[in-house]
Amino acid sequence: MNSSANTPDESNWVKIVSKYNFPSALSSWWQVINSVIPYFALWVFMVYSLQISYWLTLLLSVFAAGFLVRIFIIFHDCGHGSFFKSERMSKIVGIPLGLLVFTPYHRWHRDHKEHHATVGNLDKRGIGDVQTLTVEEYQKLSKWGKFSYRFYRHPLFLIVSAPLLLFLIQHRIPKKYMTLKEHMYVHLSTLTILAVIALVVWAIGWKEYLLIQLPVIYIASVHGVWLFYVQHQYETVKWVRGKEWDYKTIALEGSSFFKLPKLLQWFTGNIGFHHVHHLSPRIPNYKLAKCHKENPIFQNVKPITFFSSIKSLRLRLWDEKKQKLVGFSDL
Repeated sequence: MNSSANTPDESNWVKIVSKYNFPSALSSWWQVINSVIPYFALWVFMVYSLQISYWLTLLLSVFAAGFLVRIFIIFHDCGHGSFFKSERMSKIVGIPLGLLVFTPYHRWHRDHKEHHATVGNLDKRGIGDVQTLTVEEYQKLSKWGKFSYRFYRHPLFLIVSAPLLLFLIQHRIPKKYMTLKEHMYVHLSTLTILAVIALVVWAIGWKEYLLIQLPVIYIASVHGVWLFYVQHQYETVKWVRGKEWDYKTIALEGSSFFKLPKLLQWFTGNIGFHHVHHLSPRIPNYKLAKCHKENPIFQNVKPITFFSSIKSLRLRLWDEKKQKLVGFSDL
């Protein structure tokens, strides 16, 4: 997108997005119903499917993972205050949904708000984003430092292995900058998850629980991390130093429009319209597509497709001279 263009629509972007900045109680509750109930129903079916064939269980786990991703988007919207008008209701719904997706509500949303406030800012990296070094920073690393960074950025770790570690282990550990109260919330979240697991294991058995939960959480977490990765790691993304950082520009040019098939768009709660979401996190997910479609300000944003997104896996470093992400081979 050309940031120098300043059409009337672009200069009035606050007025544009404000038309969509309010949730519909009916739409929100319907989304909770058509996401959570099918997820629990599939869980029950998977328990019985174990007596028939584990291949059937694995097939059902793919659909269950899709609903779990959708549940995560609702959890995500609750933290932004875009899903319900009431902050209290957002927590009443969001905290239990966080338990389903193995994510502590307060810890994750603290980091995520920091992500929104610093995305695309090279001087404020490190919280709620994928670690990305500049070419110069990478070249100054020791051999061990370079090996560690290459290992971290390798798709087999970042996309295939790390997601499960993130949701099952890292989310259980408070961070140093968090308050005592936030530490407590993280531990309470972990204890509640363990209590729920113990109850389910008591009801169906530990082996049955693992055979169902592990593939579901793995498939969902891999796809969730992949979506998050593509939202800010792609060929035409824009990153700048702090003095050049501008909220609107980075929202539209530092966040992707990931064009997905309708079915995947539904399961991912329209989060592919990430440029719209970053421009206004107060827009509920079920209004993102409508906002994008009805306003010319978004029409110049070049979409990323599934196949073009695969190319982003080779991009590992930000080249400040070329003003783009590059791969190790480009060095």
